[in-house]
Amino acid sequence: SLQPWQAKPVPKSSGASRRKKCEPELASSLIKKIFSHYVKMPVARDAFKIVEKCSEKYFKQLSNDLEAYSSHAGRKTVEMADLEVLMRRQGLVTDKMPLHVLIERYLPLEYRKVLIPIAVSGNKVIPCK
Repeated sequence: SLQPWQAKPVPKSSGASRRKKCEPELASSLIKKIFSHYVKMPVARDAFKIVEKCSEKYFKQLSNDLEAYSSHAGRKTVEMADLEVLMRRQGLVTDKMPLHVLIERYLPLEYRKVLIPIAVSGNKVIPCK
């Protein structure tokens, strides 16, 4: 009864299961471009690495929160209302600063056209709901 434990042999698996799953991530060049645009001064390379890690964690938390809001509402699709609730909780959207003002202030025209309904000729409203 005092026999030593014997290790069980590990079954050999195919090479496909050994590969690590890749999660989508923002391109480093995009993060660097956006960050350097707002900083407007030289930034060390190691500082960019920290900014990349922080932005990855921020977007992961953001997506988890949006998923929780939509599932709480009984939907499988994230809607603009979920994003507005999240931005209100973060303090970005207030009664004095609505979401439309932030969209107009910070996004380029092509994104504004998609997000804010506008009337065009022919009595049409774009985007249609």
